[in-house]
Amino acid sequence: MSDLPKTAHKTVRLEATNHDGSFLGKTVSAAKFASGKETGFAFADVLFAIDLGDEFVLGDAYADWRGNLYDIQMVPDLSTLVEWKPGMDSVIGDYRKKDGSPVPICPRNLARAMVDRLAALGLTAKVAVEIEATLFEESVQEARARGYRDLTPLGGSAGATYHLARSKDWVDYMEAVTARLDDLGIVWEAWTDEAAAGQTELNLAPTNPIALADAWARTRQVMREVAFEQGRTVTFMAKPTAGWGQGAHLNLSLQREGVNQFFAEDGPTDLMRHAIGGLMATMAGNAAIVLPQITSYRRLEDLSGPPTTISWGVDNKTAAVRAITGHPRYSRLEYRVPGADVNPYLALAGVLAGVAAGIEREIEPPDEVTDMAWRLPEGYGVARIPDTMSKAFAALDADPILREYLGDEFVDFWVVSRRWEWMEFHTKGGDPYSPLSEWESLRYFELP
Repeated sequence: MSDLPKTAHKTVRLEATNHDGSFLGKTVSAAKFASGKETGFAFADVLFAIDLGDEFVLGDAYADWRGNLYDIQMVPDLSTLVEWKPGMDSVIGDYRKKDGSPVPICPRNLARAMVDRLAALGLTAKVAVEIEATLFEESVQEARARGYRDLTPLGGSAGATYHLARSKDWVDYMEAVTARLDDLGIVWEAWTDEAAAGQTELNLAPTNPIALADAWARTRQVMREVAFEQGRTVTFMAKPTAGWGQGAHLNLSLQREGVNQFFAEDGPTDLMRHAIGGLMATMAGNAAIVLPQITSYRRLEDLSGPPTTISWGVDNKTAAVRAITGHPRYSRLEYRVPGADVNPYLALAGVLAGVAAGIEREIEPPDEVTDMAWRLPEGYGVARIPDTMSKAFAALDADPILREYLGDEFVDFWVVSRRWEWMEFHTKGGDPYSPLSEWESLRYFELP
């Protein structure tokens, strides 16, 4: 971490996500930052009232927003202050009302509330993420001119996981990204190619949930900036082409006084079993949160990698939750549902809410799936993950656990925002029957 700005010429970039996961902010002078670093900086709360097409979301359910464009305060978390580049620091913050209370729909506030809920149980979460993205040879300007269609995958046209035959341009990009992450103090563990042409997976190391979400949001920004500098394009869209989709698998363990509570020699502990029970009970409702955009649901195809059923299994990568057991350090749960387009803070808030509920209520999970979890017959008794946005937001609206843990204000707000997104797609040119519509490419390719 850097010290506070030392010269009058250094600027500070204030950073936070909106609900859709876009990385927002403003750049202020050193003097301005010094004057507001304790009290915060004014942001119009309209940032929670516009969609990715910059349209006002009519019928917004957030009670404090009624079209008056009130200011909220973005209060910097000084523990996140880093030197982003020579002459500029950056800092991540939280949205607060003028009275100092947390904005209840602020993604970072929601994630922190779930961390605090686990802390009240004497538990600390450690989480890691596998970030998937797709790289293209064209510059972002050319990609825009083409409507983000018919782009050339960087590194060659072949797609094969772990393949080392990628060309030097692809390797140069990833090495530049990881060098920037090292400079910022963001700890990464591995990168590799993924299944689709031009696709990569970058793994961030386990840490506490807020630090992980901060690092995740910043990593996406780094990957964009490196692409701009090299004349390339990168996207975190859940399905940027008609081929493979891309996700963001979350790996989670719970610690008590530094000891992994998910470890047992003979399989899942009681705590892990109840955490799984909570994740299963909330998975349908959480789909609306971890699959936030229309294209997120195009990714849910049987036999293509992503989970399609509300299922869990020990070391079963076809299930929605994979339990890794039997190791004192690596025993964990892998939550495989989120798309690459998810808001990092909301993803963690929803998952931790399910985990906390399962533990507090001692929810027993359904039977483990030991077979392939794709295309299970109806008589198997395993439901499918909602495969459209409308099914998902209806499930969230009706989920009593997520309403209790995340709050009615957030759930009502999110349901309205997703209903609006569904309506925009169906009334402004989206084609539900195409592998990928032009409307989706234009709306989601660069955001979040």
